[in-house]
Amino acid sequence: MRCPYCQSEDTQVKDSRPAEDGAAIRRRRACPDCGGRFTTFERIQLRDLVVVKRSGRKVPFDRDKLMRSFDIALRKRNVEPERVERAVTGIVRQLESSGETEIPSDDIGLLVIDALKALDDVAYVRFASVYRNFREAKDFQDVLGELKAKED
Repeated sequence: MRCPYCQSEDTQVKDSRPAEDGAAIRRRRACPDCGGRFTTFERIQLRDLVVVKRSGRKVPFDRDKLMRSFDIALRKRNVEPERVERAVTGIVRQLESSGETEIPSDDIGLLVIDALKALDDVAYVRFASVYRNFREAKDFQDVLGELKAKED
């Protein structure tokens, strides 16, 4: 593993432990050349996934981008990071085990909406407003009506 500070290729693993409910390994590393310390994560990747955008453009699937989407929707909301990590890991596992290598971005969006609905109602409405391209207040009222019906 290359050191992110000095680019040395000779780094040492100081500590390893399971992360993300055993789906990854977290490694603390140190660089003997510059003394820098950093963390890496090793995850199982069943297949290379490609996201097919609405425009037809294809881009490699990026787990970090998925995590950023959750972070944006959940900004300033009191949701435990472990629950968010489990939701993201669950979506990635679902995509990898689907057998498809090309996944439409709409399918990923639906999985995110479902996960956010279970995590936090406000984050769900935030994400839905962008994903469904809300144009007027009535769109928000419709989603809030769905949530109210779910509670009853």
